[in-house]
Amino acid sequence: MSRSNGDILSASSCIATAMRKASRRLSQLYDDFLAPAGLKSTQFAILTEVERRAKRPPTVRELAAVLVMDRSALGHTLRPLERDGLLAFGEDETDRRRRPVILTAEGDAALARAKPLWKQAQARFAKIYGVKAMAVLRGTLHQIAYDENLATAGAAEGGEKPDSSSSSHQSSVRRKI
Repeated sequence: MSRSNGDILSASSCIATAMRKASRRLSQLYDDFLAPAGLKSTQFAILTEVERRAKRPPTVRELAAVLVMDRSALGHTLRPLERDGLLAFGEDETDRRRRPVILTAEGDAALARAKPLWKQAQARFAKIYGVKAMAVLRGTLHQIAYDENLATAGAAEGGEKPDSSSSSHQSSVRRKI
């Protein structure tokens, strides 16, 4: 880790804050590498996931689940990809209600341009962080991403949501004041 920023490092013990900071840093790295292909790292992730599932194209719901994204947030991210002709919404011949997300020829070409750039970003991160540490980190991040016990506060031990009675009481007191 670079010590040039040592005087501005956060002392926060919050894992979510640390994760968001790391995510922003990595997004910056990958976005910079992918820029010549005209893609952001989020768009690249979506296109590669759609490509990976080309034999049975996913619906928005299925894609959101595998990407661990809210469907509406994914919808906002899909619109520019559809507008730019990289993705399309198809029709399922066996189930008309199912609208699969399909990679277009333009999307395939964009991925072909982006993949070597993505590999360069991966190599840069591996050089700085280490190949073994990178593999361990990826495994840990996948465990966190797909751990349903972390999905909501309601999934906490015993299915109990955190006690919000004190905060709702404080809100009602503030309204009265």
